[in-house]
Amino acid sequence: MELLVDISLNSTVRTEQFLSLLCSKVQQNFGSLHLCCRGLRIHRMSALKSILQFLDLGCIEHLEMDQANLREVVTLLARVIHLNSLTLCNIPFKSYKRRNFRSFLLWLGQLDNLQELSLTFFCLTDQLHTLLRVVPPQLDTLYLPFCSLSNRDVTVLSQSSQATHLRVLSLSNNQIFSEVYEPFQTLLEKVSSTLQHLEINNCMITDSTLSAVLPALSHCTHLRVLSFAFNPITMPVLKSLLQHLTSLMKLKYVIYPVPVHCYEEWNFHESLDRQKLAEVQAQLEAMLHGAQRDDMTWATCSK
Repeated sequence: MELLVDISLNSTVRTEQFLSLLCSKVQQNFGSLHLCCRGLRIHRMSALKSILQFLDLGCIEHLEMDQANLREVVTLLARVIHLNSLTLCNIPFKSYKRRNFRSFLLWLGQLDNLQELSLTFFCLTDQLHTLLRVVPPQLDTLYLPFCSLSNRDVTVLSQSSQATHLRVLSLSNNQIFSEVYEPFQTLLEKVSSTLQHLEINNCMITDSTLSAVLPALSHCTHLRVLSFAFNPITMPVLKSLLQHLTSLMKLKYVIYPVPVHCYEEWNFHESLDRQKLAEVQAQLEAMLHGAQRDDMTWATCSK
């Protein structure tokens, strides 16, 4: 008999009780019960990792690890062969010893079925090229928030084979526009025929940058979701963006930044003028109605 489960190792009492019962059942039915885990989430490698000896790790398709060191990540990657999705978050930088990082890249390169890769708080400054060199070209989802990406990293991404296949891309919380915008513009041109979901929140995108990449963004005809909150954009540029994006008929949801004139001090929550924000929202809704795009939602994160 095969028992299909998704498991989250989070050290709660309820989880410990459930896993203890599960292990007991597997032991009682040794040889006749196959515990098959398709999705495994690990929050800190704890005493609960003993459950791993009862799992057929070759069954795992989705692996998520939070607050594990890189050596522990490598140990698991060496045992998962059919992984479709890998999510790593808060991997301590002190565990990025050269040998550990090389081993990580080695085993990552063995995941031939990998389609989704998410790295959060995973320092990759000027190292993205080593990562893209080993992941399969059919990768269609790439999340890289809080990865300290450089302009060079964006250039490398724009020149990679993965750039022609990406459906989902997040570069949020990386200061990638502090120098030049051309690499990102090139990247948008590369992904224009496939991109469906784009997140570039808190990347210090200015009016001039947004205006420059707008033509390339307007060619992303499959785009469904665009999120660029927490960037210092003015109301005139925001209105110009809306006018251009209403032609993208698949685009249904846009998360935009609060325009700078709504703050007494930029991006400082307590200085937000709620009345001005309400006026902004009313203007955008009127523009959407006038463009006959009532099917498109524009929302903002004001907290």
